[in-house]
Amino acid sequence: VQLQASGGGLVQAGGSLRLSCAASGTIFSFSTIGWYRQAPGNQRELVADVTPVLSTNYADSVKGRFTISRNNAKNTVYLIMNSLKAEDTAVYYCNARRSANPRVDSWGQGTQVTVSS
Repeated sequence: VQLQASGGGLVQAGGSLRLSCAASGTIFSFSTIGWYRQAPGNQRELVADVTPVLSTNYADSVKGRFTISRNNAKNTVYLIMNSLKAEDTAVYYCNARRSANPRVDSWGQGTQVTVSS
C-alpha cells in the first residue's frame, strides 16, 4: 500500500483543516488506517484510527474536535480537525496496518499542520 497525505497548512487557533490520505492497492479496504503526528522534540503519537469495519479510536487530546472517516470506494481516509489549538501543530502522517496475511505496515509522507495562536 502506498499512501499520499495532503491537506496540511497554516491556520489560526480555532480554525479547521481537513487532511486526506489517498492510498493505492486493493488491500486498503482491509487495513486499519491511522493518523499520527509528531511535533519537534516529541515522539510520534496516534491521533485517530479507523478499522475496516469503521470502528474509530481517538487520542484523548483530540476527542470531540477531530473526526476520522474513510471512503473505501475512493481508497481515502480523512481527518477533519476542528477547534484547532497551537498544541496541534505537528507533522501529520497516515499509516496503513494489517496484522493478518498479507501483512501491511505502510507510512505516507508527512503533511505539516501549523496552528498560530
